Amino acid sequence: MSFNITVQPSGRAFTATSEETLLAAGLRQGIGLPYGCKDGACGSCKCKKISGDVTHGTHQEKALSAEEAANGFVLTCCATAHSDVVLESRQVVEEGAFPIKKMPVRVISLTKASHDVMVVKLQLPANDVMKFHAGQYIDFLLRDGDRRSYSMANAPHTLVEGAPSIELHIRHMPGGKFTDHVFGVMKEKEIQRIEGPQGSFFLREDSDKPLVFLASGTGFAPIKAILEHMQHKGITRPVSLYWGGRRPADLYMHDWVQAQVAAMPNLTYVPVISNAEPEDHWTGRTGFVHAAVLQDTPDMSGHQVYACGAPIVVDSARAAYTQAGLPSDEFYADSFTSAADKA
Repeated sequence: MSFNITVQPSGRAFTATSEETLLAAGLRQGIGLPYGCKDGACGSCKCKKISGDVTHGTHQEKALSAEEAANGFVLTCCATAHSDVVLESRQVVEEGAFPIKKMPVRVISLTKASHDVMVVKLQLPANDVMKFHAGQYIDFLLRDGDRRSYSMANAPHTLVEGAPSIELHIRHMPGGKFTDHVFGVMKEKEIQRIEGPQGSFFLREDSDKPLVFLASGTGFAPIKAILEHMQHKGITRPVSLYWGGRRPADLYMHDWVQAQVAAMPNLTYVPVISNAEPEDHWTGRTGFVHAAVLQDTPDMSGHQVYACGAPIVVDSARAAYTQAGLPSDEFYADSFTSAADKA
């Protein structure tokens, strides 16, 4: 049995059966609801249910608390409909132009950016180039059916005709099934299978509000792609990039960002280190990266925020910035949930 799902205030509508999640049904019909992990772990797809009945599958408390569920919030990635449903989501976007595809890719290069970050470049099929928004991610499809998700760190315009490639920044998680492979036995010319593009983390260009980009660790990857896109498109909105790491080496493309600052007069860069050691000789900002934003901008009401990285950073930023006046629908996030987080 299928039900009518309406998304306000856009008025967009689609149908969903009781056997598929609201998110899957929407994406299948070209309705781009916001989402991240698709596993009930990150909370990026959370929205308000105005009316109707849904049942939630397995999800994490930090993604949707019992109190939030009681107040009518739902996770579309694991909620199924049992009646017609009306949702409120101001971040619904057109997804139909960029269909999600499965495709083989070839490893072009493996370059260590730091002791635990590998820059991996993958060649896409030349005859069926994937279209995507700067900031979206792809899934590696592993042989045992598992998936591993990584953001694309280059903008769509950088795809070279005839030999299009995407760039990924992969941090080594010792004991991790996929990252042990990347840092151990992965070789150039190796064939992998991916599916993409995924996610709703990309720049909304219908606003002129000043931008705050917040990244922790390899959460910098999609931010890099968005910065490349902005420069290519001539987007001159004021943007402040706050990039946090435990040690200075964690800011593995610090020189690239500084070069970008020189090329983009509208860009300000604030690196923040939380656990500097004496031998680092660090003289810059210290502490939690999300807190540095509030130190500089205590009133967030007129801004738009894009946050990407560790779940604790993204969740802390969301709570602190909304308390500082940021409208909840102006906070866009890509929370890097690991396989352990999803489990």
